[in-house]
Amino acid sequence: MVVAGDGALTHRLAAELRGVYGERVILVVPPAQRSARPPVVGRTRATALFDRVSAAVNRASGNGNGAAGGNADAAGPAAGRGGEPAGPEGVVEAAEPSEEALGEAGVERAAALALVYDDDETNIRAALTARRLNPRIRLVLRLYNRRLGQHIEALLDQAAALAGAPPRSGGAGAGGDAYDASTTVLSDADTAAPALAATAVAGTSKVVPTDGLMLRAVERPLPGPGQVADPGLCTLALLSATTNDPAGSEGSEGSGDQGPQLLPDERAVAAATGRGTVVLENVSYAGPELSAGGGVVGSFGSLLSRRLRWSFAGLVACVLGLAVASMLVTGEKPLQATYLTLLDLFAINDPAVGQPLGRQILQLCSGMIGLLLLPVLLAAVLEALGTFRSGSAPRKPPRGLSGHLVLLGLGKIGTRVLAQLRELRIPVVCVEADPQARGLALARRLRVPVVLGDVTQEGVLEAAKIHRAHAFLALTSEDTTNLEAVLYARTVRPDLRVVLRLYDDDFATAVYRTLRAAHPGALTRSRSVSHLAAPAFAGAMMGRQILGAIPVERRVLLVAAMDVGGHPQLEGRTVGEAFRAGAWRVLALDSSPPGRRQVLSAAAPHTPSLVWDLPATYVLKADDRVLLAATRRGLAELMGRPHRRRPGP
Repeated sequence: MVVAGDGALTHRLAAELRGVYGERVILVVPPAQRSARPPVVGRTRATALFDRVSAAVNRASGNGNGAAGGNADAAGPAAGRGGEPAGPEGVVEAAEPSEEALGEAGVERAAALALVYDDDETNIRAALTARRLNPRIRLVLRLYNRRLGQHIEALLDQAAALAGAPPRSGGAGAGGDAYDASTTVLSDADTAAPALAATAVAGTSKVVPTDGLMLRAVERPLPGPGQVADPGLCTLALLSATTNDPAGSEGSEGSGDQGPQLLPDERAVAAATGRGTVVLENVSYAGPELSAGGGVVGSFGSLLSRRLRWSFAGLVACVLGLAVASMLVTGEKPLQATYLTLLDLFAINDPAVGQPLGRQILQLCSGMIGLLLLPVLLAAVLEALGTFRSGSAPRKPPRGLSGHLVLLGLGKIGTRVLAQLRELRIPVVCVEADPQARGLALARRLRVPVVLGDVTQEGVLEAAKIHRAHAFLALTSEDTTNLEAVLYARTVRPDLRVVLRLYDDDFATAVYRTLRAAHPGALTRSRSVSHLAAPAFAGAMMGRQILGAIPVERRVLLVAAMDVGGHPQLEGRTVGEAFRAGAWRVLALDSSPPGRRQVLSAAAPHTPSLVWDLPATYVLKADDRVLLAATRRGLAELMGRPHRRRPGP
């Protein structure tokens, strides 16, 4: 497989392909002096700031490491320093992915090519060249523009079909007899957004976004005596018996029966005493849900302020009181008494000369209330006009807001995360310094409160109600801003759940460990977008069927979508019979008609027709499509290709 790019995602993707899928990878990268680097000034400032924090924590704790446990969602076993692959690879240095560079990398013989340059035009030009050099190659492109990506995907698939290659074959991975000449367009923002949203909501980025839900693989600790762990949607794995033993070989290949068991059957789960489990469950949010619209009352309340509404309510109460008093004094019927009161209120009634004293006093009171009504009406008109004029301005956080998420940064990543959180109906308050940020239009359309201002200035996070928030996500493109904002937020609320985006994996790991040491009672997660996006890109390179990978200690489970037809291990069998312990397990069924099915892939895993509660007696038919969890060996058997062993120990 060939990976071409100019950023951190290039090396992270290569590490994912080698470490998780056991594939051979050739890199096409710019020469060292022309590699894309993060701004030196920003990184130096962030590092210096972090060093000061680390020194303070070390002095307070007396521990030079500052590690309160490892990062549970850190890189896979094959990731080395900075996301670099652990072993040697072929590397082709070229300023751009020209035809000569792609030819030197062996694109004519490669099974898949990933183009992950920061520039969309560079990726498109290289994809057209690669499709001409090898019509049967599987292409994965990194593009931010969704609509353009759809057109490019259709164009390249059509070019593959005209060249005689099957664009949507069932082959997966390199080295198989069947080719998959499909084209998949991904955005690192789209692929990282579900993991970032799930980290803020549930504390983990091991998620599988599908069916409009976010499913996470969560480790359940050892149950107490006489207790049974909650199996969730299903049990994916049993953790190794040496997981909690510091001297044990956690999850190693030589653990034997003591090692982790992937996809165990019910008998193995029942017999596994003293082991934790990895189960699949739906990501849920414990805070307050987003409130629905308030109808007419809500619309009226958005036009007028609370003080003005109370003024109107007081005037109405006075009018009703005067009407009741007039009815008692004059003996008129209720409707007639109210009518006379309104005439007096608007000063269009005859003077009460020669009438009883009580009637004259009521008329004077009505006139006074009428004088008070005039400025209230004028204020209401001016306030309504101001509301219409400021309708395009961002909303301010409402009073009394609590349990919400504070999102810093509305760039590429922040905009996608905001959309993901709103799909989950989670209240969000955004903080953005740039009034022209690309995500402000989405926030305005979704009526999300936004605080405009520099987060490093005092009072900005307080305006976002950070002291009453459920979690804080710092997702700007500057490491310095993210780190400074998180440190300040922790001074306001030490137990706040924080998720920050950092460019470098090593730096993110160091920040995570130090913040965990400084605030052991609060959940801390530091993430790089390349680390979160790499699994989706790697799955797309393996084929459209693979949606993602779930790490279990030092092993991995693959989540894939597959048509039942042509697979005798599935076709004509019940769900219970199709389950093979340690190999594969059917998770869900796509119930939509075959002619109307969407392409279920890592690029677009959302479909509204997945059935999760499948009975074990359901018979899988040839025209069914299922979502399943499988080991690498099991998926290779289903795909009809030999299993490629992982290199190394």
